[in-house]
Amino acid sequence: MVGGGDGAFIGAVHRIAARLDDCYELVAGALSSQPARAAASAAGIRLAPERSYADYAEMARCEAARPDGIDVVAIVTPNYLHAPVATAFLEQGIHVICDKPLAITLAEGEALAALALSKRRVFALTHVYAGYPMVRHARAMVAAGDIGEVRLVHVEYAQDWLAEAANQGADYQKNNWHNDPLRAGAAGCLGDIGSHAYHLAAFVSGMQPDQVLDDHVQVMLRYPNGARGMLWSSQMATGCENALRLRVYGSKASLAFDQENPNQLWMTPQGGTAQRLTRGRVRGSAAEAVTRVPSGHPEGYLEAFAQLYRDAAAQIIAVETGQAMQSHALDMPDVGDGVAGLRFMDAVLESDRRGSSWVALRA
Repeated sequence: MVGGGDGAFIGAVHRIAARLDDCYELVAGALSSQPARAAASAAGIRLAPERSYADYAEMARCEAARPDGIDVVAIVTPNYLHAPVATAFLEQGIHVICDKPLAITLAEGEALAALALSKRRVFALTHVYAGYPMVRHARAMVAAGDIGEVRLVHVEYAQDWLAEAANQGADYQKNNWHNDPLRAGAAGCLGDIGSHAYHLAAFVSGMQPDQVLDDHVQVMLRYPNGARGMLWSSQMATGCENALRLRVYGSKASLAFDQENPNQLWMTPQGGTAQRLTRGRVRGSAAEAVTRVPSGHPEGYLEAFAQLYRDAAAQIIAVETGQAMQSHALDMPDVGDGVAGLRFMDAVLESDRRGSSWVALRA
């Protein structure tokens, strides 16, 4: 693991996810660039002192040279470090699991995609909401034509933590990298949670827009098949905790998913009654294939994260051994999804620069 030292929220989440299905053992880390903090953080999670590093490049070189060196690295640093860290490990032939977004510029993302392809390494991107069983089920329903031709896509992701006065001052921006454009990237809220909303809409609908129009992270979308859509994202939405919601409207039926109630999916056929589909009641489905506990026992955020780690492990094993890949692993978000997200953000920023005019996403 690179990043995720003492007190880092997302690092702990990744470690829990990696342990949940017994697919990984954490054996090395560059948990901080500060040597004392790196050593203390490593000791806190019982890493051997000789495999604790304060420099990720040294870690990549040393672990690649060891007979028992690491197979894969988890990158849980601030956004601006994703590309340089991933590059260092890919160049040493080490697989990568990276927190989103892929990078802070499209050029960085495209270079990573090319490098991962040339090195034939697995590159998993932890768009966590793609790991929910009912999201996998919704994706399968759309792909099977169960809701007909997709006509409208509406996705929103709203939080309220930046609405707090204490989180709006210069000191907070200095101390919290999420609010610093140099470390988080120019897209701000769009790169942080808006990228999740974009990926969820694309993952379920099976479509990428070809034009966008931006206004205050309220982005209107045009799809190649004529469908229309809208993405709204804000971290100033008072009263919203983690309100990620998706609605997909087809010619036969609609689907609705609410991340704060992730064990159910609502389907409403045209002219019919809304049906609540639950994780434990869709036998033989894409949801059942990624379910860990019996029906009625809720699964949530940590299990969804673990699903992506399980998918990544299956892909790595397939690459390293030549075995057939498990079908569930094919739905893992990867470096290509990361590049698509960066293209979207690039187009949205360009729309903003043009005074909120329509911008085509470049291929």
